[in-house]
Amino acid sequence: MNKTQLIDAVAKESNLKKKDAEAAVNALLATIENTLRAGDKVQIVGFGTFEVKNREAHQGRNPATGETIMIAASKHPAFTAGKAFKDALK
Repeated sequence: MNKTQLIDAVAKESNLKKKDAEAAVNALLATIENTLRAGDKVQIVGFGTFEVKNREAHQGRNPATGETIMIAASKHPAFTAGKAFKDALK
């Protein structure tokens, strides 16, 4: 499912106009992104948690040359599914 299909599904499920559903989906995604950028996490009980995790600097290998290289520390977004969500998928 892509973003357009998600908007269509939200509009159908909530009986909203497609324009209103698009605004709601965009607002949700922007809020999650802004919250993570601020260093906080978003926890939706029964669904899961969005958070930023840190990767420490580490050694890697250039696959083309085999040369050892240093990979810089970085941050990456992560999602951990909640128990109710996991159970719903079983």
